[in-house]
Amino acid sequence: QVQLVESGGGLVQAGDSLRLSCAASGRTFNSYGMGWFRQAPGKEREFVAAFRWSGTPVYADSVKGRFTITRDNAKNTVYLQMNSLKPEDTAVYYCAVRQLIILPYDDPSKYDYWGQGTQVTVSS
Repeated sequence: QVQLVESGGGLVQAGDSLRLSCAASGRTFNSYGMGWFRQAPGKEREFVAAFRWSGTPVYADSVKGRFTITRDNAKNTVYLQMNSLKPEDTAVYYCAVRQLIILPYDDPSKYDYWGQGTQVTVSS
């Protein structure tokens, strides 16, 4: 089992920044399998950012150029730096792990472990 704990969410104004953290513990896994998703009220969970099997970071078009995913292997932690936040970024943000890193990084059904989520609210 892998345990994931997100932190760093909050209420901010449009244009502000936040950094989300996701600390992992438990069984060993490849950190390239980590990703971030979000879910707004009444909407399906959607892909935000992740790593390809090669380790290359990838992003949803809606956040490209504003969000950055990084990882610290020594701390078993992945981060999501969110800049220039918009009201439409408001959602619960989840980090997740897919054990088979060759699986599609943007498909939530391919992820095996999920955190409890952290709320991000961006006011206009």
